[in-house]
Amino acid sequence: MVAQKEPENEFNPLYEETFDNSHIYYEEMRSNCPVAHSESFGGFWALFKYEDIVRIQTEHETFSTAEKNVVPPATRNQGKRPPLHFDPPEHDAYRRPVTPVFNKSRMAVLAPELRRFADELIDPLIASGTFDFTLDFAEYFAARAFGLILRLPLEMMLRSREVQVQYYRSQMAMDKEAVTKWSDELYEVAKDIVNDRKRNLLSPDEDLISALLLAGNKGEPISHDMVVASVRQFLSASQAAPGAVLGSIAAHLGRDAELQQHLRDNPDRIPDAVEEFLRLYSPYRVFARTATRDVEIGGREIPAGEPIAMIFPSANRDEDVFEKPHEFNMDRKPNKHIAFGRGPHRCPAAALARLELHIAIEALLSKTQRFELAGEIKMTDWLEFGPSSTPIKAVPASV
Repeated sequence: MVAQKEPENEFNPLYEETFDNSHIYYEEMRSNCPVAHSESFGGFWALFKYEDIVRIQTEHETFSTAEKNVVPPATRNQGKRPPLHFDPPEHDAYRRPVTPVFNKSRMAVLAPELRRFADELIDPLIASGTFDFTLDFAEYFAARAFGLILRLPLEMMLRSREVQVQYYRSQMAMDKEAVTKWSDELYEVAKDIVNDRKRNLLSPDEDLISALLLAGNKGEPISHDMVVASVRQFLSASQAAPGAVLGSIAAHLGRDAELQQHLRDNPDRIPDAVEEFLRLYSPYRVFARTATRDVEIGGREIPAGEPIAMIFPSANRDEDVFEKPHEFNMDRKPNKHIAFGRGPHRCPAAALARLELHIAIEALLSKTQRFELAGEIKMTDWLEFGPSSTPIKAVPASV
């Protein structure tokens, strides 16, 4: 038997990223090495083509999310966190009670309060003339949105967000001691939330935590520890991605005055714009699957047990799927983007995310005559795609 050659370091995820250069890099990878190996983060494979990424999301028996489902691998000092860390059918027991909480009728109930909060946040920022849309608006707005779903006071959601930022930074540094510390802190937040809700149960159709507490798994209630772990997972997932994509949208609009005005004049087109922004600036870049057996993807042999990262920002600009993929086109029909994923682990909060983006864009446009970028766009780390800082200068709308 001929020994298999060790994979080369074909992809470097730790390049110095700008708002635009990743899409150039990913286009090169799609053309020259669509299934690539990286030695970073202990070694992993990276997929850049749309069809390959759809495949591994939908073939859950071959590509598991139960082990090494993020790159770099997360430390699980507290055990698995459902639903992300379970494959079907175990996954279903945790996903089933969550889905109804995010239905469209529930979003319609939340919309007025989210609009009020968006106005309260953005009015003084626009009045100041110059502000950071990501740091001053998007992060707080995303926190408030998920706080409504969890029925949390804003202070508790902001507490969880700060802990989560530290957790992600320690992951990027691959500092196992710090990862353990901040993961424990996030669990403490989740425990406080769940313990309070056990004393004050709400309707499971309207409250995610109560839905989990009242749900069952194979005839038995979901254990307290698993409810805490689920809430811990939702807290972690709810913050970074909405902030990242909102920052990307503000940056795009800040460089396109004509599109700004078109959407001000035609606010009914904002939902179509949201879909195209999600395609162009897909925020998730961390999720991975692990091969359960030796498998071939794109002519490459991937051994069982090795993690495979899905580069969503690349997939959603794949020229084999999207015509003129780097152009903004809100008339793109169909728009088959996979910003929310596919298969069993498709994001359950997609309707909430769409609502957040719609309301945030509407508020920014309706409250301004125009706005432009006012400084350097700073990007997040590898875990998400999008700005960590989006400075803009705004002219308030005429009274």
